[in-house]
Amino acid sequence: MSPIIHWFRRDLRLHDNTALAAAAQDSSGAVIPVFILEDRLLHGRWSGAARVRFMLESLRALDAALRERGSVLLLRHGNPEEELLQLAQASGASGVYWNRDYSPYAIHRDHAVAQTLGDAGYTTRSFKDAVIWEQDEVVKPDGNPYTVYTPYARRWRTRLAESDIRVAEISDLHKPSGDLPASRPIPDLADLGLQTEQQAIPGGEPHGQQLLSEFTDLRRKHNIAGYGEARDLPGLPGTSRLSAHLHLGTVSIRACLLAALETEAKIEEKDQDQRASVQAWISELAWRDFYVQILFHFPHVLRGAFRPEYDALDWENDADLFDAWCAGRTGYPIVDAAMRRLNTEAWMHNRCRMIVASFLTKDLLIDWRWGERYFMQHLVDGDPAANNGGWQWAAGTGTDAQPYFRIFNPTSQGQKFDPDGAYVRHYLPELADVPDKYIHEPWKMPEQTQHSVGVRIGQDYPAPLVDHKAQRQRALELYKAVKGDK
Repeated sequence: MSPIIHWFRRDLRLHDNTALAAAAQDSSGAVIPVFILEDRLLHGRWSGAARVRFMLESLRALDAALRERGSVLLLRHGNPEEELLQLAQASGASGVYWNRDYSPYAIHRDHAVAQTLGDAGYTTRSFKDAVIWEQDEVVKPDGNPYTVYTPYARRWRTRLAESDIRVAEISDLHKPSGDLPASRPIPDLADLGLQTEQQAIPGGEPHGQQLLSEFTDLRRKHNIAGYGEARDLPGLPGTSRLSAHLHLGTVSIRACLLAALETEAKIEEKDQDQRASVQAWISELAWRDFYVQILFHFPHVLRGAFRPEYDALDWENDADLFDAWCAGRTGYPIVDAAMRRLNTEAWMHNRCRMIVASFLTKDLLIDWRWGERYFMQHLVDGDPAANNGGWQWAAGTGTDAQPYFRIFNPTSQGQKFDPDGAYVRHYLPELADVPDKYIHEPWKMPEQTQHSVGVRIGQDYPAPLVDHKAQRQRALELYKAVKGDK
């Protein structure tokens, strides 16, 4: 029986890998695992060095896991059409299998690959793997896509209740007989001309499985049963930290869903808050699917507003203010702490993502696309669909958008979600000794207090770049000019 090539992309794992399991079954285990480094993804305008490093670590873990199963990962660098055709010809493979991706670039690339291989007589098959429901599986009764999250999520859950979600297991996997085509060594970041000082979480399936196991372990202090409340408190380790693993598929979304449901089944009926917390986390998986289908049906969102009328917003786009935002030097502690965490750890808590996005767009009056790109370049979990959806939600230009007139107050957000200032003090050590009373508005400290705690506003820590109250009014006027409100 001829071997089948499995083309790894955003599915860097062996457990519950739909296309890989199908390839193993159809070839009696004789699979040629391949990953292709693409220059556009390595050096594109949204590429991030921390995310590439996470990918390289995941590839090493994948190769090690394959070798334990008697196989090996082939690494190539170039155009997927050319590389896969050459591999098929050199290996005697009968076809190529892969799991579907839904970005405009991926759709165009995969169509071209299927066309090239098909013309040459090779079989190609693609599979659903990265989502629970694809773009045509959760739609309105008339067949049109949902553009508001709440009814989408309701239908998403209905389909879930009606379905039997299972993981795909590989019964046999081995290296085909004969010599395989040459493979490149897995490079280091520097080999690709990239570098970063960000220290992100490690990549690889073992780490992803460990995080999922810990998050769904009810014996641990911080787990999924407390997610409902803890998810809004950036000073606590109350989230799963699985976003980067979900983005590159080092853990499957089905494994996450099933682990959550299994944990919920262990919680007693009387503990409704804990059960609600589990469901709140499952809702995040539905949000992920929602943004994927929005990107698929409305690809223009990668270049502009979901609601095109908001492309006419007259952003001020002050480059100096943007640089201060990027560096975490705005004078608003919760904003600055979040940005400095992003710059050092390649990650940001979701509550903080909403705060800093609102601040950039509605306090600094800077185009949301500036922030979207900066996030993609610095987040280890940067995902085009989710990142775009989140930024457009915060900017009020998207689908299930926050109303443009609801604007986050960075001071009250900090006071509410970081009440003792632990998060701010950790990432802004210069404010470590500031009294709780002033930790989220240090500019209000009397000069004597500033002197006693060693923080001179305007020197050791910046004064606020803008006045929130004044900027809020300017933002309302900016949006009203587009909407035509009186």
